[in-house]
Amino acid sequence: MIQRIDDPTTKRARNVLGSPLESCSFNPQTGFFRDGCCNTSADDHGSHTVCVRLTAQFLAFSAARGNDLSTPMPEYGFPGLKPGDQWCLCAGRWLEAYEAGVAPQVVLAATHEAALAICPLEALEAHALER
Repeated sequence: MIQRIDDPTTKRARNVLGSPLESCSFNPQTGFFRDGCCNTSADDHGSHTVCVRLTAQFLAFSAARGNDLSTPMPEYGFPGLKPGDQWCLCAGRWLEAYEAGVAPQVVLAATHEAALAICPLEALEAHALER
C-alpha cells in the first residue's frame, strides 16, 4: 500500500505542547478523518485541529455564523452536538469565537500543532481546559 506524505498515519502527529497528539472524542466521533483525533492533511481546508469542549454559547454563535453544529444530519452520519461534547473545531472558527469573547475551552493535548498556524498559543492556553 502506498501512503501519501500528508497521510496522518505516516508519522505520529504532535499537539500544540509538542508531545504526541491525544484523542479528542470517540463519542461523538470527531476529527476530519473521523478517527477521534484532530489530525489534519492538505485536504482539510478548514483545519479541524482545535479540540474543544462545546458550550451552548459557542453553539449559538456558530449557528448565527451559518454553521449549525447542533442539528443532527443523519444523511451525513452527523449526530448533532450539544454542550459538553468534545469536537475538533476549525481553527479559524475558534479564533473568530475567541475574538468575539465566546471561545469554548480547549484540550491542549488533543489540539494539533497545525492549529498554531492560525491560533496564537497564548490564546489557546488562556482557554485551556486542563489548567
